[in-house]
Amino acid sequence: MTGESNTKTLPLEDLHKAAGAKFGPFAGWNMPLTYPAGVMKEHQHTRQHVGLFDISHMKLIAVHGPQAAALLNRACPLDAGALEQSQSKYTFFLNGKAGIDDDLIVTRLGPERFMVVANAGNAAADIAHLQQVAAGFDATVEPLDRIFLAIQGPDAEAALNQAGIETAALSFMHGIEPREGWFMSRSGYTGEDGFEIGLPEKDTRALLEKLLADERVMWIGLAARDSLRLEAGLCLHGQDLTPETNPVSAGLMWAVPKEIRASGGFIGADALRAALERGAAEKRVGLKPEGRMPVRAGATLFDADGNEAGRVTSGGFGPSAGHPVAMGYVSATLAKPGTRLFADVRGTKVPVDVAALPFTPHRYRKG
Repeated sequence: MTGESNTKTLPLEDLHKAAGAKFGPFAGWNMPLTYPAGVMKEHQHTRQHVGLFDISHMKLIAVHGPQAAALLNRACPLDAGALEQSQSKYTFFLNGKAGIDDDLIVTRLGPERFMVVANAGNAAADIAHLQQVAAGFDATVEPLDRIFLAIQGPDAEAALNQAGIETAALSFMHGIEPREGWFMSRSGYTGEDGFEIGLPEKDTRALLEKLLADERVMWIGLAARDSLRLEAGLCLHGQDLTPETNPVSAGLMWAVPKEIRASGGFIGADALRAALERGAAEKRVGLKPEGRMPVRAGATLFDADGNEAGRVTSGGFGPSAGHPVAMGYVSATLAKPGTRLFADVRGTKVPVDVAALPFTPHRYRKG
């Protein structure tokens, strides 16, 4: 802990300080925002080579036992039992109104063993929620104390292999426990090929020494993580997804299997079916501002007649796209790409066009 603010510090904070990181608060943690290279170079280095991210603020939760799959099916709009061994699935915790309390990735590691990756700001609530739901099931919810690293970019596999970590068996959205106490998945938050590895601190420093000896590998801070995920059209919970947002308006119903939509007994099922039947009044869209000025989260959107039409939930400059990029919600009738809207930026109406997501193509290794 740091000071009296109860801000949490990363176990590897000493390494980030030694690397020259500038820190700032995020989701209750003191996080590296940038390193000496700066956000633009960090962003482009990840797209061109390998970005190394400390994401230990996120939480790994093991769920195991005879009714582990049934527990997850109750907690999420998911058919956990239908997942193949090592398969990962993007899913949600929904509330009674079908609002998204958190978005998660669930990986099947064995017949009765699953790994849940939860967001930092929601980790304590997610653990409490899962444990509460688990009271009705023969299953154990076990929060794990791990360092969590993301290794992202076109050279990620080669860099890990050079560091002695075998990755070839994994394709996109699959995960395994390669060693005792380790969890590794081929996934990430950048749109690039990459991996996320949870491991004990005692194993981490030796691995980092090998990785950082590779000139292709560079520490990347939270600022570039945000611009990378925004270009890739990936949502940030607390901004693009909230407990007031449902998967229908967020454009995320692809994550809910059709049979689960129809008959699943998950929390929020009736509300989600009702939202599907109503259709979305507003939709999540990409937004491309005209000119070079970024349009930030919180800006109100207006249509050509000056009527309020939506809101920006994430925004910044896209170094790879070469122009400002944003995401937000607009009235369903205005959600078609090419629709011209106007964002209120400190009293100035900035032209903004609805754009298809992602802004930069995904380069996952699916084969």
